[in-house]
Amino acid sequence: MPRFLPEPTKPHSHQQKTAVLLLNLGTPEAPTAEAVRPYLRDFLSDKRVVELPGLLWQPILRGLVLTLRPQKSAHGYQKAWLPEGSPLAVYTQKQAELLAENLPNVIVRHAMTYGSPSATQVLSELKAQGVTQVLAIPLYPQYAASSTGAALDKIFEVLLKQRNQISLRTVSRFYDNAHYIDAMKQQVEAFWSHHGRGEKLMLSFHGIPQKNHDQGDPYLHECHQTAELLADALSLTKSDYIVSFQSQFGKAKWIGPSTQNLFDELPKQGITKLDVFCPGFVSDCLETMEEIAIAGREQFHAAGGQQYQYIPCLNTHPAWINALTNIAKQNIQGWNH
Repeated sequence: MPRFLPEPTKPHSHQQKTAVLLLNLGTPEAPTAEAVRPYLRDFLSDKRVVELPGLLWQPILRGLVLTLRPQKSAHGYQKAWLPEGSPLAVYTQKQAELLAENLPNVIVRHAMTYGSPSATQVLSELKAQGVTQVLAIPLYPQYAASSTGAALDKIFEVLLKQRNQISLRTVSRFYDNAHYIDAMKQQVEAFWSHHGRGEKLMLSFHGIPQKNHDQGDPYLHECHQTAELLADALSLTKSDYIVSFQSQFGKAKWIGPSTQNLFDELPKQGITKLDVFCPGFVSDCLETMEEIAIAGREQFHAAGGQQYQYIPCLNTHPAWINALTNIAKQNIQGWNH
């Protein structure tokens, strides 16, 4: 097998083409255990996601996790699945299509860290189209090694195999971007204007293991910075909102407070009307639609809550597409396209 991938056979053009590549986590092809199993295998085999020695983790993964978890995850996906397919895949593709309309001289594509379309596949297709400059934007506002880092690793791995390497720029985070904050402000305010407002707004972010934070991952700080900026934009006081972290996995300690624990605790504290928004997710997906919108509602009501409102992610909100456009334009300045 050659050390480097062969270059496209078409003659080299002196015209430089620019592409913007949106990166997201990925999703199984179908809401079935058979489709979930290979997706989970790839996801949980990534050393960015599970930082355990392979000799220790792989037997647990293949012997226990991939035996029990696919069926449970598939059940969750079935609840969240859209008529067009997986919500994460649907919304990520739509975001790329809408961004392309705002960048008429730039090729816009999307790829997934795990599953299809892969970064390898998309970058190969862009190279065949004559693209020489790529801006990669992982769709994670707050940087975490297990999400943004894992996504960018896939891009770097492709470049390691290219004989004639493309020029690459990356956006590793946009947690404090004014346009992103404004898009969330508009989304929350529009929801409140139609459905009313609860007693407290929960801002639920995906969690990471405490060990990752202790070793220097900036994620926790960036989540709190986003929450403060959004709260300021919404004119909220500190008692009006709470920051929490969801989707814990395994027995290790994770950063907190736990979203799921708060669903039980808040009604006991007298908070019976709760609104929940997930600033770390720009697209609705399994973790928001099933874990928060469905299971979270059931847990909160079972604990004595009376009103539970899930505020959808940014998805295809025009202000979010405008934010993406501004992020892209800012980072491709100076490139011919």
